[in-house]
Amino acid sequence: MKKIVIISATVLSLILGVAAPVYTQENKKDKQDHPNQPQNGNGQGNPEKQHGQQQNQDRQQQQGPQQRQAQQQQQQNQDRQQQQQKQDRQQQQKQNQDRQQQQAQQQQQQNQDRQQQQAQQQQKQDQNRQQEQSIQQQQNQDRQQQQAQQQQQQQDQSRKQQQDQSRKQQQGQNRQEEQRAQQQYYPQRSQEQQRVWQTTWQSHRAGNWQSDHRSWRQRGGYNGYRIPNERYRGYFGPQHWFSIYGLPFAVYNGYPRFQYEGYWITLLDPWPAYWSNDWYDNDDVYVDYNDDGYYMYNRRYPGVAIAINISM
Repeated sequence: MKKIVIISATVLSLILGVAAPVYTQENKKDKQDHPNQPQNGNGQGNPEKQHGQQQNQDRQQQQGPQQRQAQQQQQQNQDRQQQQQKQDRQQQQKQNQDRQQQQAQQQQQQNQDRQQQQAQQQQKQDQNRQQEQSIQQQQNQDRQQQQAQQQQQQQDQSRKQQQDQSRKQQQGQNRQEEQRAQQQYYPQRSQEQQRVWQTTWQSHRAGNWQSDHRSWRQRGGYNGYRIPNERYRGYFGPQHWFSIYGLPFAVYNGYPRFQYEGYWITLLDPWPAYWSNDWYDNDDVYVDYNDDGYYMYNRRYPGVAIAINISM
């Protein structure tokens, strides 16, 4: 709307500016065409011409303020236009500044976000690296501990093997000594002794061992002689087995008994029927103590505990 007003005022000023010079030129031309006519100095001349001159003068005087007004209006329009252009430039500059400032803020925010994201990623990577290092250290510690345990187990196993070998050698020596002592005690068994031997063992065979045998708990507990611990560890237990054959033998209240390491061992339970007929001549046995008393075990038939009594 402002532009339309400015353009209209400019056109009007141009029209008035053009019309005034034209009228002035025409008036000058009339004066040149009639140079001899009087100039209304003494009231002489043609009254019509004088009237026309007076009208021209009046018109010129009237057009002067209009032209000045048009020029003022044109100047005002120019000033207004310049002010509007200045305001537009200032507004454009303000918009440019705001846009640049906004872009700068956005760029700064993006940089901060990027830096923060990079810092978080770096922190996450450092944490992951530390966790991996911790896991690796734990694995190394576990591996070292496992290796140490394996070495300890190997050492224990080697020590145990050495102990077993030493024990077997000692058992072999003890067995040889026992056999020599048995041979000296009974260098030869007579036919009568052999008959008693076999008759006593065979008569002590169980018909149904599950129902015929009784543990010491069922018997009310063990009340017999107890072997001293040092003596027990040296000659009794699963690691110290021996053969009954050749040991001093006797019958006590119908129960077979034999002497081993200075102790009389009496079998109170019958032996199972599925054992071989001559197990007492060929099989290895050992004496062990459970929570309720002493028992004899046959190594060929594990799991069967024969209740026995120990005496001097």
